[in-house]
Amino acid sequence: MSKPLLELNPLHWFYGSASVAFGIKNYAFSYLLLIFATHVLGIPAASAALAIGIGVIWDAFSDVFLGHWSDKTKSRLGRRHPFMYSSLLIFPLSFWLIFNPIIEINDSNGFWYFLVLCILIRTGTTLIEVPSVAQLPELETDYDRRSRWLALRQMMGWYGGNGIHLINFSVWVGAYGISSQTGYKIFSTFGAILISLSIIVSSLGTQRFAMNLPQPKENFRMREIGNELKQLFQSLHNRNFATLFGYGLISGIAAGLSTALYLYNTTYFFGFSGSQIAITAIGVLIAPLIAYVVGPILGKALEKKKAAIVTILTYIALYPIPYVLLLLGYWPGLGSYSSLAIYTGFIVVEVACIIIGSMMLDSMMADVVEESEIKTERRSEGLFFAARSFGAKAISAGGIFSAGFILTIVGMDSVNTLSDMTMEHRVNLATLFLPLFCVLNLMAIWLVSRYRIRRKDHESNLKQLDVRHGTDEPKDEKYSLNISGRLSPLSSTSETSQ
Repeated sequence: MSKPLLELNPLHWFYGSASVAFGIKNYAFSYLLLIFATHVLGIPAASAALAIGIGVIWDAFSDVFLGHWSDKTKSRLGRRHPFMYSSLLIFPLSFWLIFNPIIEINDSNGFWYFLVLCILIRTGTTLIEVPSVAQLPELETDYDRRSRWLALRQMMGWYGGNGIHLINFSVWVGAYGISSQTGYKIFSTFGAILISLSIIVSSLGTQRFAMNLPQPKENFRMREIGNELKQLFQSLHNRNFATLFGYGLISGIAAGLSTALYLYNTTYFFGFSGSQIAITAIGVLIAPLIAYVVGPILGKALEKKKAAIVTILTYIALYPIPYVLLLLGYWPGLGSYSSLAIYTGFIVVEVACIIIGSMMLDSMMADVVEESEIKTERRSEGLFFAARSFGAKAISAGGIFSAGFILTIVGMDSVNTLSDMTMEHRVNLATLFLPLFCVLNLMAIWLVSRYRIRRKDHESNLKQLDVRHGTDEPKDEKYSLNISGRLSPLSSTSETSQ
């Protein structure tokens, strides 16, 4: 029996809505925070990058710990939701405080204030993002439909981040200037409100489903931390997980490097104004929709691994072209609208490729859950998703830190206007940045090629688990969330909407 259209299932949208909060935070940390620290708070680039990097490392380790904890939490609210609700107490407020210091920032306290808030924001992010995304393997077991759930989550995360980026560079930071705190204050206020709404809507919307899921076989026991760590490493001892983890480690450096340099590149390398950067954001708004439509189709046609490799290789090939053309003299005038149109075209295609690649990799990680359960007799969704991001986050700190030192080596600390940026600056920046970025991503793609779970392997894993659990029903057909949002056991005549 064919399943109803996934977009008619309210749970699909509630699950995806959590990524709006993550998208806003990710945008702020990736593109705004370093330049805010250096231009507004007066923290040296290397010191600011160090604080952000330390926060990333803290986030990476706390992700893994919390992922394993949430896998083994027994609660009437479900395994994940106690953590998701607690995020509301930390995440929005700390996000607002980092852009609105409650103390007078000076040379002696600026770094420490900035570091503490970075850690608090990332802790709040972990509390919502890790448990939320880990719900997927229980929401959906179908090999191809998992990609559609993640396509929506990726799309809403990008719309959250890119949508606020568009407004920010149209009327807030873009209007007041990147060196004025006024725009950042307005941005952080609206950002904190949207983060709060995202957490509330997603947590309440998925609550009924979570309450009806089976409880874990055993509790997390802090007093038996040695045994917990043993189980943790036992679950992670999985070849297919290792390939995705390795991808995250290596690509994370490239991602941290690229995103930390984004505003420097757009503002000073290509000479775009704040309003022009906002126009780029308008163009990029179509990229998540393209990915949402094309990604699942591509994944079904090529299978997930090949779809991920093809799209990420396309991204790597396109990324350096605008920089090289500018340095060779084949690029339109700096800051011109013809330059902006060409640059935006590249960015739209690149972002669509990034989103499709990411949704395929996350869907591949979801398929590792059942393979691991066969071997360990434990479901470890939270641990696997957290550990995949652990690699990317822990090592992306190295990318962010490297970006700070590249800026210092190139002499960008003294560049505050476009007229300060010389062609020598551009050549040095591109020479240090682009080769490293491309080589790291190519190494990461090679690791993805070692992943071995195909569609037929996943279906075999599901059958083995059905036999073990004494049922021939696929797990996602045991419960359905009907259009009214009511969760109930399936009867012989009911239809599943998952």
